[in-house]
Amino acid sequence: MVNWRGPSRRSRRRSSRRSRRHSRRHVREAPAVRGPTPHTRRAAVAVTAVAVALPLFSSGPPAAADADAGALQAAFADAAERYDVPESVLLGVSYLQSRWDGHRGAPSVSGGYGPMHLTDAATALAESPAEDGEGGEHLAHGHADPRGDEARPLDLAPPTAEPGGAAPTAGTGGHPGELRTLAEAAELTGLDPAELRRVDAANIRGGAALLAAAQRDLGREASDDPADWYGAVASFSGAGTREAAEVYADEVYAVINEGAAHTTGEGRRVVLAPLAVTPDTSSADGLGLPVQGRDPHVECPRSVSCAWLPAPYQDLGDGDYGNHDQAERPEGPSIETIVIHDTEATWETTLDLVQDPTYVSWHYSLRSSDGHIAQHLATEDVGWHAGNWYTNATSIGLEHEGFLTDPDAWYTEAMYRTSARLVRYLAEEYDIPLDRHHILGHDNVQGPLDANVPGMHTDPGPYWDWSHYFDLLGAPIRPTAGRDGGIVTIAPDYATHTPGYTDCAAPGAPCAPHGSSAVRLRTAPDADAPLVSDPGTHPGGGASSTGVNDVGARATAGQQFAVAGRDGDWTAIWYLGQRAWFHNPADAPTAVNARGWTVTGRDGAATIPVYGRAYPEAAAYPEGVPAQPVVPLSYAIPAGQEYVAGLRTDSSYYWAVSFDPAGHTEVGGEPYYQIQLGHRVAYVRAADVELRRSGT
Repeated sequence: MVNWRGPSRRSRRRSSRRSRRHSRRHVREAPAVRGPTPHTRRAAVAVTAVAVALPLFSSGPPAAADADAGALQAAFADAAERYDVPESVLLGVSYLQSRWDGHRGAPSVSGGYGPMHLTDAATALAESPAEDGEGGEHLAHGHADPRGDEARPLDLAPPTAEPGGAAPTAGTGGHPGELRTLAEAAELTGLDPAELRRVDAANIRGGAALLAAAQRDLGREASDDPADWYGAVASFSGAGTREAAEVYADEVYAVINEGAAHTTGEGRRVVLAPLAVTPDTSSADGLGLPVQGRDPHVECPRSVSCAWLPAPYQDLGDGDYGNHDQAERPEGPSIETIVIHDTEATWETTLDLVQDPTYVSWHYSLRSSDGHIAQHLATEDVGWHAGNWYTNATSIGLEHEGFLTDPDAWYTEAMYRTSARLVRYLAEEYDIPLDRHHILGHDNVQGPLDANVPGMHTDPGPYWDWSHYFDLLGAPIRPTAGRDGGIVTIAPDYATHTPGYTDCAAPGAPCAPHGSSAVRLRTAPDADAPLVSDPGTHPGGGASSTGVNDVGARATAGQQFAVAGRDGDWTAIWYLGQRAWFHNPADAPTAVNARGWTVTGRDGAATIPVYGRAYPEAAAYPEGVPAQPVVPLSYAIPAGQEYVAGLRTDSSYYWAVSFDPAGHTEVGGEPYYQIQLGHRVAYVRAADVELRRSGT
């Protein structure tokens, strides 16, 4: 059901939150300026020589294949017995590290290999095809102005690769280990490091040996009771603080208690049966890790490791300032969406950039290796992250360490789980429904105007596992109607759905086979039919492609579309003004049926104007605030087509062009509906459409 946003939602705020935030306003201090001179904006990358600054990785050679489909499960049992580690503990740790996937021997963004994520960052760096400087631009895939407001555009300089040291680690939770646990595993097992990197069974033995060694170091016996291994599990995280280590261990024991079953990318099924365990948390006392008190600025659930590392709010002179806008949301603009990004950079680079007053900003960063969170902005403030000012003003941005174009520089289960806990917390705090209308990828954010659409960013991309993410959010993608529901929710099986992509390692080169959340859309119910066109993404008649960054003919898990026809194993949806077909066979469905609200053109209208933002009409602007243009996008949407309505919102423009927030003003106006136009959302004026229940 659509969650309609009425005017009363804008004025809602919890009184305790009001007092806490108003007091915060007086204590916030800008950190020392880092990086280039304050008057030069840049899109620079800090390049470090240390092993943790890993670039994009190419796919490694395939891991050794097991002839028996049950061999991976057996490898866990064998390693557990060999090193006297409870099998449930070994399985739980590995699930949190990799969901038991060896990723064909390719390293993660933090240099981890295999099902146990044994880290060997130096080898990962040496094997990487990175260019000189080993850097990559943050938010590289796209060139949209991250602020997205013509009233105050950002002029970011071209990206450069500048030498420099690692970003400071104060308040970041401490970087896990030294990213060399694989070498320690080699010493403990006597196995060759190359075997530990490439052979899953050997990698699992290495992980078991590390857990057993951690148990010995704590002075504890190799007990058969999983409850006795809490300290060893916390140690395995490599976290630098007691809080981060315990959060990791708590997640492992949550997996053990809940149980899990998963088919890896290599097609191997592993099962962990649920086991009721209450761990002895006192066993973590022997780790001797420092206790880092939680900063009062932090807005995170207690169940995650979270630190305050503020982005600067700084006057740069000549009317310029950065790197965000102060606000008092939701008393000003409401908070309606949460935007999921990936960083296209390492953890160290990400933190370096967000602390640059001449750069851009987002609210939270999440570390791949253990899911640790750094918060940079109060959620009441507006980050510059989405490339669309309306979205920026009404959203919270989360950056996840990872690289879109390399599917095996993978997002860890630890990061997925802490991200889901954070999003659940924020959704409850701001009354945000847990669905794909409100939890957006950066690649779902529309360009404000036609000129912006081709440059909009495409992260987190087709390899982000949306179905699994929504399972963790407690809002799984499920059918809500029969075939007559009138709507489909995209829901391919991630592990077995492996459409081919190109342009990961090089232009035109095929990407390594990998699970995907996205289905491909064609002009007819035929696998050889052309891909549907996207005149916004490809102006001038350019064709959509299978490129990993091309969203022109793509629909992704959780997104909902009005059904436009069915033909055998194919289903058609209304998409960017055309009928778009995707393969949806009954024996391997890629979508489920749903019912909800749709919009269509009013009687007598020929087309439905669609907009990249929900801005007020000119008459709504007070004196002193220039009216912003309300210009429809060039997509031609026939009035007879239907599009799923995600939310109803009063139009809003947040006038913020000065360093002093006293001059910031929110302008509200006529209502709009957010719709799923294509892969990106868009907005329609309520006055231009009729709202109807689907399937009727």
